[in-house]
Amino acid sequence: MTQDPTAARLMDVSGTIPPNSTPWTPVRVPAAAIEAEIARLSHGPAPAGGRRCTLIVHPESGEVPGFAPGVQVAIQVLLPGEETAPLRLNAGQVELCIRGTGTVHVAERAMTLGRWDVAMIPSMQRHWHRNDGDEPWVRLSYSNAPLLQRLGVLYVEHGDGLSDAGPRPQAEAAAAYTRGTAPDVAVADGGRIRGYEFLTDIQVVDNRPLVWPWEAVATQLSGEPGDGKRTIMLLYNPATERRNGTTHSFFATMTRVPPGSPPRKPGRGHRHSSVAINYHFQGSGHSIVDGHTIAWQAGDLLLSAPGWSEHAHFISPEGASILTIQDHPLHIGMESLIWQERMDGPILTLGSEPGQTGYVGPRQAGD
Repeated sequence: MTQDPTAARLMDVSGTIPPNSTPWTPVRVPAAAIEAEIARLSHGPAPAGGRRCTLIVHPESGEVPGFAPGVQVAIQVLLPGEETAPLRLNAGQVELCIRGTGTVHVAERAMTLGRWDVAMIPSMQRHWHRNDGDEPWVRLSYSNAPLLQRLGVLYVEHGDGLSDAGPRPQAEAAAAYTRGTAPDVAVADGGRIRGYEFLTDIQVVDNRPLVWPWEAVATQLSGEPGDGKRTIMLLYNPATERRNGTTHSFFATMTRVPPGSPPRKPGRGHRHSSVAINYHFQGSGHSIVDGHTIAWQAGDLLLSAPGWSEHAHFISPEGASILTIQDHPLHIGMESLIWQERMDGPILTLGSEPGQTGYVGPRQAGD
């Protein structure tokens, strides 16, 4: 009997447990390759929609292009005077300016973005970019589009006729059915039974577009050994609340280890279920990821910590500055953020139990 190819399959897994996932391999994209692509994108007339854009795709990504399973990284170029057509999609975005200057227009807000500045573009907000300077404006853009594509729910609107989204009017007949009047009944052990209104009219947390100027961020980072400042700081968006994100899916951190800092001692690294991508915009060093040593220098992009891979980073005497993107907030929301700070220590479910204390940065003990 021929099985219907459109029918669901029944898979007997009695007596088994799910296998551990296999992490993707770490991948370094050299600065020279990024520079060559920037030069290629900068030639010729502007394409439709004005977007000169190249995705950086991991060799294991398959049909859904991404640099990590749930993270897209794109090189974006705009020449002087160029601008993009408006776009709205249900993916959150983080952008790092690596050259030039321009303006990110999000809804009614305009944000200037210069070298090493970081911007956050919220989901489903109309946005477009314009190069206001006299040299190519180059950005690295990070989004959770691959995750949405894998879920089959990526939604995109584009074009010059795109308007800012506004409040949707509600029918008067439905006005009696709101969160304020819906059933909300307590049951044993702390659970509740709630009306459908709670699902269709969720409490709003304002998520505004934000920019973190490098000039302001740099003042909070260590400038010379022994100055008492931190070497790593989070670019925090208050809308993400306890998830400590830059977007609801990603956090962005800026790291600066000043020249002459004491070297990290050899030893084991740590690991976490959240994936990490490092862009090294100053300095050099090397990383050891699941036993593989990867040297990096300024301008290199590195999938530095595939999910649940042991990793450790070693900075050269010249120091380094690094932007790290990690899907940490997403995992907090899914209650899947597991973290092992020491490889002989406990595995903690961060956000669901007391977490790691005593550190002011990875492997850096606090006083």
